[in-house]
Amino acid sequence: MKKISAVMVMGFLFLITISKTQAQTNTAWQTKEIEPFHVAVAFSKTTNIIFPYSIVSVDIGSRDVLAQKAKGVENILQIKAAKESFPQTNISIITADGKLISFLVDYAEQPSVLNLSLMSASKQNTIAIPSETINQERMEHYASLASVSKEKSRGIKDKAFGIRFRLNGLFIHDDIMLLRFNISNKTNINYDIDQLRLYIRDQKRSKRTAAQEIEILPVLVQNNTSKVAGQLDNTIVFVVPKFTIPDKKYLAVELKEKNGGRNLELHVKNKKIVKAVPID
Repeated sequence: MKKISAVMVMGFLFLITISKTQAQTNTAWQTKEIEPFHVAVAFSKTTNIIFPYSIVSVDIGSRDVLAQKAKGVENILQIKAAKESFPQTNISIITADGKLISFLVDYAEQPSVLNLSLMSASKQNTIAIPSETINQERMEHYASLASVSKEKSRGIKDKAFGIRFRLNGLFIHDDIMLLRFNISNKTNINYDIDQLRLYIRDQKRSKRTAAQEIEILPVLVQNNTSKVAGQLDNTIVFVVPKFTIPDKKYLAVELKEKNGGRNLELHVKNKKIVKAVPID
């Protein structure tokens, strides 16, 4: 009887030890809900959101919403509606400090707020840069070097109706990557640029799976233009935070004509990205 009691006590103590271990493990893996912010956008007005750090990536839940970084600034996101009265969607932003910030986006004909700031008291009136080792002036310097470099990337191009679009230069320096694009207009009709944007996309997806898109926003755009005149060409350099592309994804570069149908798209695979040429 005493032997049986001893066995029972040892078993009971063993169960208590397992329970404590499981409780500690469960505590270590507890999840924490991240509450999204709310923002309303209009079709005819732009909403500006200021972040305390530079924006690394933007994931837009629907094409009904347009988002871009303010020109020359990397911590201000500008958003507006691509069409009126769209259903609620969301935007997820990752900043340079590794934080995820989520917004639920609704349509409003007259938004009550057009400018939002997520700046902490210590970050007011500051503009973050993607790396402490490089500033705006040096980024402009490297972009100028990239625009005239004789190093060329081949095989990444698209053309339609007399417009040729090429990625003909891919460079790297520290924490920034420089992509050189050339737009050539072989017609007599001016090509008005509506947007030139970069996305990381899934190569293939199931019909039952939502498409995953992550937009890469430029830190700086050199030789930016809104028009390529007839029989002329323009070279544009995008400076972006360095990146590589995960398996089964690719970089899509969209060039769209304003009020026109001459839209082009480049597809860039990771094997091309990792061959970026150092620029010094």
